[in-house]
Amino acid sequence: MYSRDIKPVFDGMHEECGVFGVYSPETRDVGNTVYYGLYALQHRGQESCGIAVAYANKIEYQKGMGLIPEVFSGNALSSLPEGDIAIGHVRYSTTGASLAVNAQPIVFTGKCGKMAVAHNGNLTNADRLRAELIADNAVFQTTVDSEAIAMLINKFSDGDIVRGVLKACECFKGSYALVVMTTDKLIAVRDPYGIRPLCVGKNMDDIVVASESCALDAVGANFLRDIEQGEVLVIDSAGMHSHRIAGRCKPAACIFEYVYFSRPDSILDGCSVYETRMAAGRILAQNYPVEADIVSGVPDSAIVAARGYSQVSGIPYVEALEKNRYVGRTFIQPDQKMREDSVSVKMNPLRANIQGKRLVLIDDSIVRGTTSRRIVRMLKEAGAKEVHLRICSPVIRHPCHLGIDMQSYSQLIGANKTEREICEYIGADSLKYLTIDQLTESCKAAKIGFCLGCFDGKYPYSPEGEESGKFKFE
Repeated sequence: MYSRDIKPVFDGMHEECGVFGVYSPETRDVGNTVYYGLYALQHRGQESCGIAVAYANKIEYQKGMGLIPEVFSGNALSSLPEGDIAIGHVRYSTTGASLAVNAQPIVFTGKCGKMAVAHNGNLTNADRLRAELIADNAVFQTTVDSEAIAMLINKFSDGDIVRGVLKACECFKGSYALVVMTTDKLIAVRDPYGIRPLCVGKNMDDIVVASESCALDAVGANFLRDIEQGEVLVIDSAGMHSHRIAGRCKPAACIFEYVYFSRPDSILDGCSVYETRMAAGRILAQNYPVEADIVSGVPDSAIVAARGYSQVSGIPYVEALEKNRYVGRTFIQPDQKMREDSVSVKMNPLRANIQGKRLVLIDDSIVRGTTSRRIVRMLKEAGAKEVHLRICSPVIRHPCHLGIDMQSYSQLIGANKTEREICEYIGADSLKYLTIDQLTESCKAAKIGFCLGCFDGKYPYSPEGEESGKFKFE
């Protein structure tokens, strides 16, 4: 039985991945297009990345550990051939170790010739699928669930890649936004619940698909629409044509795409990420006011919400923390002391702005609480008279098995302490969270329902096998 690699436990949630693909009717430098698209998605994954290009019935690829400009420095990008289809991937690992062998896209030769797959999400039944494939004499080269996805698509293809994708998707449980490439087709797939985002755009004759609309903007593509839940969008020489995965499900997009993961300039399912964060800040101010001198946000994801809080409360927005822009979101350390010390490397208080001030500090979420505790301590040591913490999401009480790296109750302070106990642990003068209803109100413009499992324990899919053990309350 396959088991997941153990990763260091850390504070804060981390996104999983970003995917990008382009289909061009004319042979051109599509690898360059994917490069810039992935650059715009770098916030979604900073451990590894890769690009695969299809040309003349072949697929060539480059991938490795690190950021886009690191992996594709020197001649790495220019060595990719010109072609008419390309896909790319940026990764933060929740399934499989952070190793070069697990970098995507997964490229292989199958029943439809050369193929490549890139995946954002997390399959809840990956262990079972992998065991079944191994029993059927499959040989795996990686420890990622994306390879099981690729193998199942190939297994059911029989020369027709679209049939293979549709049949394979009937076996998947969990979250997945896929880009699949053969030498003549680009296929974009969004799971039946629409848990992970995926959209399509157009730049002249080129069709582009991406995890977020900001990546379309980065390559000059006009947004056409979001890929629908359960949709398999096929792009080839005949144009775009859509298929449906069997069965209909109630939409359950991950609401943390709006709270934290996505860039504020992205539009997801008809809803501006910027506007949802601004609305969250306004709702916090309306419902949880406090006497204070300044309001500020923890950079970067809470800054927009802090401005919304300032607008409603009338308390001036002032920057309290300066972020080191050269430290990635995946800057993690293996033990508690090193994690807390790393906070000082990631950000530093602006003493002149907070000296003797009562501060309202806005943040997107609290996971373990260690980072929040360190930030509050830093601010008070720098002279803040009071620190009142306001959170743009509800208390996180349950783990996630659908693509967010919070995989056990032991990682969650909200599963083990009351709101008052959390406040005392962090050292804040007061602490208030949005309720579930208030958070969904901030996202009311979205044309989709939400997964709220990390707040209420109700998931679109239940974990299976070894994963289910992690979801028992300890």
